[in-house]
Amino acid sequence: MRWEGREESANVEDRRGMRTPMMLGGGGLVTIIVVIIGLLLGQPPNQLLQDIEQQQAGAQLAADGDINPEEEAAASFVKVVLKDTEDVWNRILPQDLGKQYQEPILVLFSGSVDSACGQASAAVGPFYCPGDSKVYLDLSFFKELQDRFGAPGDFACAYVIAHEVGHHVQNLLGLSTQVQRLQQGTDKVEANHLSVRLELQADFLAGVWARHAQETKDILESGDLEEAIRAAQQIGDDTLMKKAAGRVVPDAFTHGTSEQRIRWFTHGLKTGDLTALDQLFELPYEKL
Repeated sequence: MRWEGREESANVEDRRGMRTPMMLGGGGLVTIIVVIIGLLLGQPPNQLLQDIEQQQAGAQLAADGDINPEEEAAASFVKVVLKDTEDVWNRILPQDLGKQYQEPILVLFSGSVDSACGQASAAVGPFYCPGDSKVYLDLSFFKELQDRFGAPGDFACAYVIAHEVGHHVQNLLGLSTQVQRLQQGTDKVEANHLSVRLELQADFLAGVWARHAQETKDILESGDLEEAIRAAQQIGDDTLMKKAAGRVVPDAFTHGTSEQRIRWFTHGLKTGDLTALDQLFELPYEKL
């Protein structure tokens, strides 16, 4: 994927190395003083606190010796991909659906993180929290994607980021809320089916993003699409279940089979057409 030297998103909150929340000790007192001075100078308090948190995260990382060139290159890659998603969705969401795009924050963390959806560890993988409209990502997942899932390559990683941003698009369109409401009035199997539809829709949106990013920025290199398809294949419910337990339980699927994930990502990539979003909820489940 062609990404080096391109513009990075400013919507990244770096919490790597932050082991404990800010306390009202020495660091907390300094924080209060800085915020008061900032307020007197007319600076927004939320921005001040975010800047302080990022500075403290950087200081903690340096103290822990966690910063290395490979990880910083991965962080830059994430910022470039996030910027690409911003550019695409800022253009096509109003154009195709008449909805203004609100850019999400992407949180980089290490080990575990607190979100509006609760505390999560890196073991859960990248995730989107509709409660705070943030995407959460531990950079170690990229290595796991390569080593554990057998899906190497930068565009495989870009597909994962685009999928989580796809959940943000669903949230903006009210689709996530609709699915949650439907799930409350049904049984476990049907609730899982609805979850599969939502996840496949996010795969479709990732494909739509890839189509438009390629048209406007020429981001793809030879083998990139195969990387994304390989990633979609390796994180299908059937593939994961077979590896973990040696058997497949279709009624327990929550993200879709490998074949389904590839199909809908590819469909988005080929068409780039947001009007196809409703198909995921109009088709009979067995036709997905």
